[in-house]
Amino acid sequence: MHAHAATAPTGRGWAVAARVAWPAVALYAATRVLTFVVLAIWSRSTPESLGKVLGDFDGAHYVLIADKGYDAVAGGKEMALFPLYPMLVRGLGWVSPFSTAQNAILISVVASLVAAWGIFAVGNHLADRRTGILLAGLWGVVPHALVESMAYTESLFTALSAFALLALLRRNWVTAGVLTAVAGLTRPSAIALVGVVGLVALIAVVRREDGWRPWVGGLLTPLGWLGYILWVGQKMGRVDGWFHIQKTIWRSSFDYGTSAYRVAKKTLTTASALDYTVVTFVLVAAILLLALNAVDRLPWPLLLYSALILISSIGAANYYNSKGRLILPAFLLLLPAARALARTQLPKAALIFTFLAATSVTFAGYLAFIWTLSP
Repeated sequence: MHAHAATAPTGRGWAVAARVAWPAVALYAATRVLTFVVLAIWSRSTPESLGKVLGDFDGAHYVLIADKGYDAVAGGKEMALFPLYPMLVRGLGWVSPFSTAQNAILISVVASLVAAWGIFAVGNHLADRRTGILLAGLWGVVPHALVESMAYTESLFTALSAFALLALLRRNWVTAGVLTAVAGLTRPSAIALVGVVGLVALIAVVRREDGWRPWVGGLLTPLGWLGYILWVGQKMGRVDGWFHIQKTIWRSSFDYGTSAYRVAKKTLTTASALDYTVVTFVLVAAILLLALNAVDRLPWPLLLYSALILISSIGAANYYNSKGRLILPAFLLLLPAARALARTQLPKAALIFTFLAATSVTFAGYLAFIWTLSP
């Protein structure tokens, strides 16, 4: 991390940044177009429409919250889902001619493009432009990339996290604090980002660096996440209200990876569904990529953020089928692959990327039309 304070980009600065980033966003957008085209054709031979698939599972809960609020279901079940995404969907509904589900998908698609920009910017800052472009592109061809276009929060949270981490690298403390506070309203795993940005700000305060800015940035950091947890506690009449909902209604808790280990062992030793096999491969690959980032001396705040996202996924009980998508915000895990691909001759890199894109789209079709549980 640089030792000097930096200022936020001006209007002209953002225009320059957009011109630098456009190949990365275009490459990522191409992966989305390919996915939509293939799945639209695939859907003709299934009873499910592409639109219904993209808005299904957790997406249906977010649509319900956007339409009717958190009191729509007795017992507070929907309060396990954080409010920023459904509130954005509701806000878009005031001006959009589309249905709530369509608005939810639209926000995710736009957020994924913004996320690709942020991912490129971080990769460009850490390495070079080509690495940043490939980092954004690789995020679009991971096995669970379909979720980035579904009515889920992964894309929105990744976009906010990428730009918050970029601000942290540039020591834009207030920007990092604001983005982290907003990200904290997006999903429970935002606690990883809150912890990292807050810790780095605290270190800067102790070292008396950058004046008042790390104080403000650090104080802003937990407001979104903590504020929502406290609001749910007040609504439920108990301080641990959100955690109570997670454990008793959603059957989700933190067991330090015990259940994940059992399922992974069973998956690797018996005939198993393709989804479970792919998730197991993804988790093992993620651990390897994290280790490679450590060897490459990735700045420790970014390494810690990636590790915490990975731990929060592996350590959560139940929903093994969802663990692949839960680590999507840990986009920096792809950095070693992006670095390697950036050093490869362009024709070879293009062939490798095309193969990954084809594999990703094929698995997206499996998740959408064959697999019956949530991705």
